[in-house]
Amino acid sequence: MRPQPKPGVLAIEPYVGGRAQAPGADKVFKLSSNESALGPSKAAIAAYESAARDLALYPEGSARILREAIADVHGLDVERIVCGNGSDELLSMLTECYLEPGDEVLFSAHGFIVYRIATLASSGVPVSVPERNLHTDIDGILKAVTPKTRIVFIANPNNPTGTYLSSEELRRLHAGLPKNVLLVIDAAYAEYVRRNDYEDGIALVNEYENVVMTRTFSKVYGLAALRVGWAYCPPHITDVLNRVRGPFNVSVPAQMAAAAAMRDHSHVSEAIGFNEKWRGWLTHAIRELGLRVDDSVGNFILIHFPQAPGKTAKDADAFLIRRGLILRAVGNYDLPDCLRLTVGTEEANERVVEALRDFMKA
Repeated sequence: MRPQPKPGVLAIEPYVGGRAQAPGADKVFKLSSNESALGPSKAAIAAYESAARDLALYPEGSARILREAIADVHGLDVERIVCGNGSDELLSMLTECYLEPGDEVLFSAHGFIVYRIATLASSGVPVSVPERNLHTDIDGILKAVTPKTRIVFIANPNNPTGTYLSSEELRRLHAGLPKNVLLVIDAAYAEYVRRNDYEDGIALVNEYENVVMTRTFSKVYGLAALRVGWAYCPPHITDVLNRVRGPFNVSVPAQMAAAAAMRDHSHVSEAIGFNEKWRGWLTHAIRELGLRVDDSVGNFILIHFPQAPGKTAKDADAFLIRRGLILRAVGNYDLPDCLRLTVGTEEANERVVEALRDFMKA
């Protein structure tokens, strides 16, 4: 006899982050975690360092420093913003608050793996819906809805595929959902998208009572180490999340750095422009090598490898590791023939293409 976890917990395969080690390589380029190639802005670093003077003091409990910055930059109601220790915490809070044992959560087959983890941790039933050509299948998701469905998670853009739903598609999905089903739009990569038909979810949250949008500071703002995320919610959901949220879940240094990062519009624009340039360059250069690369709107691309012996994704991964180039294997996303490549620095990007050229010739 010993304490036992609740149903679902032992079915979780623990999340494994992108590798950071390449044994034997003289220089290592970590391109496995979709981190910012340019890193944080100088303003964000300065704000973080300035917080060191008051480390003995508890944060204000509602993360007001950061919520006010988010409200100011995006023109939102500050009372409808909830901050978290990364957006992952907010996704887990939503399942914790809105699932009962046996309730179902829907997401696309190649969606962010944390959706499954959060669902199982709350004793829910994860329902993976097949995609069409690596795009979220709206009709498939709507057909999968049952009386037990409580949450639908949509990553827009999606990781690791890099695809996205248009505003029209997103609204068609919402229109087909029962009003008691919560649509969660995970817009972690929203800042990188430069498409006229894209919608990040803010307008939907303003219009409806069953939509939540989550965002992160880990990507374009280059603050992955600080673990800062936020959610924009209808008032009744904000109330629920604040009842279960830890009162000091975002540190003052993290809040100050994130607030400064948001307001450094020049650095954000530079990061977006850099990504736009090099994502296009990588896509074209790798396609020229004879490899399939899907169009992406994030700060990463998905590379497909053949199943021929010596030319598989596993073979390529081992070859690249020996050169200090760490990409992300995505077999756990049911994409065993692919590697995900983060857009890196100029040097890293050029080395990846050079290494892949040698790999394909070998």
